[in-house]
Amino acid sequence: MNTDPVDPVLQVKALRFAWGDRVLFNDLSFELPPGVSLLRGDDGSGKSTLLSVIGGAQSAAAGTLAIQGIPLDRQHDAYRHQVFWIDPQTEAHDALAAKGYLDSLSHHYPSFDAEAMAELVDGFGLGPHLAKPMYMLSTGSRRKVWLTAAFSAGTPLTLIDQPFAALDAPSIRFLRELLQDAADHPSRAWLLADHAAPDGIALAHTIDL
Repeated sequence: MNTDPVDPVLQVKALRFAWGDRVLFNDLSFELPPGVSLLRGDDGSGKSTLLSVIGGAQSAAAGTLAIQGIPLDRQHDAYRHQVFWIDPQTEAHDALAAKGYLDSLSHHYPSFDAEAMAELVDGFGLGPHLAKPMYMLSTGSRRKVWLTAAFSAGTPLTLIDQPFAALDAPSIRFLRELLQDAADHPSRAWLLADHAAPDGIALAHTIDL
């Protein structure tokens, strides 16, 4: 059996974030190994905010973040190319057709996989919706677009907020299969923010907020 230590994909050290006087997390440190990990907490505990900070979309008051040794504070652009994160509530891409948004990913993520994207579009049943602007899509269909992007971006770290929310049963089954495969990946990490662990997924690590 190979017992060699596995290098962490993400290193978080002494992270602090507050909304005004309300501290969401302070002196938070952890390392994320390859595979699927869970960020667990109740509503309002700061899960979505922590994903946003790790994704580089918001700045922490203190602490450091590094993905595969690339530090956010000193190599911001390089760091951002190593992580996929999108706020599922965002309206930033509303004017784009779903296909236009997905096609734009290749400009941001060096390891974007077009073949994987085509398989994901099929698996999530997105074909009939690709020509529609994002603002016309249902909440579930928008989430399928974000999930297709997340799994085709090819980033070392992928962040997904409430992965199963608003999905229909076939899409839940498909996503569960994707996560089961991701759980065995030797070098990439997925961090899911949710209230509880997903059934049938072997977790590499759990962070409680």
